[in-house]
Amino acid sequence: MNPRILVADDDEDIARFVELHLTLEGFSVEVVHDGGQALDRATAGRPDLVLLDVMMPVYDGLEVIRRLRAQASTTALPVIMLSARTLSSDRVIGLTAGADDYIVKPFDTLELVARVRTTLRRTAEMRSLSPLTGFPGNHRIDLELASRAASGAPYAICHVDLDEFKSFNDAYGFLRGDDLLLALAGVLHDAAAEAGEPPVFVGHVGGDDFVLVCTPGQAEPLGERVVAGLDAVVPGHYDPADVARGWLEVPDRRGQLRRHPLVSVSIGVAKEPGQSRDHRVVVAAASEMKRVAKRRRGSMVAVDRRS
Repeated sequence: MNPRILVADDDEDIARFVELHLTLEGFSVEVVHDGGQALDRATAGRPDLVLLDVMMPVYDGLEVIRRLRAQASTTALPVIMLSARTLSSDRVIGLTAGADDYIVKPFDTLELVARVRTTLRRTAEMRSLSPLTGFPGNHRIDLELASRAASGAPYAICHVDLDEFKSFNDAYGFLRGDDLLLALAGVLHDAAAEAGEPPVFVGHVGGDDFVLVCTPGQAEPLGERVVAGLDAVVPGHYDPADVARGWLEVPDRRGQLRRHPLVSVSIGVAKEPGQSRDHRVVVAAASEMKRVAKRRRGSMVAVDRRS
């Protein structure tokens, strides 16, 4: 689908001019002429971006953007402000109110289109990041894997998953669980940095699942560094008495106490030799190896050696 742009400007000639050029560039454009309509259409129409004039009837652009940022459904909606005001203080006011960009009239149409595309791209990239770890999420992971497969070069996938993370969350609460996930993210970041060139891609699938995309030669040493790093930091996230015992006692769904070992990490590794195989097949093989690793107690790296 073409990106949907809402243009809000009380000058009908400028609005028509912007609509024409954005439409020619492949965007789907809706035009309104006052701040009240802008608020209504931004909320109901769910555009991908708003081009918002500063001086408009009903509500001016600054009031519109304040109201957009105050609503949960539109708080992250990208907004570019259009204004004839050229003072730097006016730009600061617009950006402080919550605008993602600020364009001064009259403007060059090529620059306008470039800024719209840049803002849309930046917003899409931000939405694809995990809010907890800041690592790329599923959409960006899929693009990375598809790119590797299309290149025809050998690559490897390491599927990283914590063991006994649920029992940790049940015992200590999700806030301490998030701290443990951030610790794992730090271990993955450091292990990837130590792997050298080419750079290792680190993604956060969700929850306690992560992926590393690297060369086949990097994969096993990378996995071993993650195991060593995670095992070193895990005890610091438990209460000392639980570390001394070596297990947690957590009630199950029936209220019966069950013993659970301390958190460890299981890593499944699958390597693609560069035959342009469907990357989803490689993902499935890495996930299968992760399940193999989970059958063993403690941290482990399991490698698919069938290919």
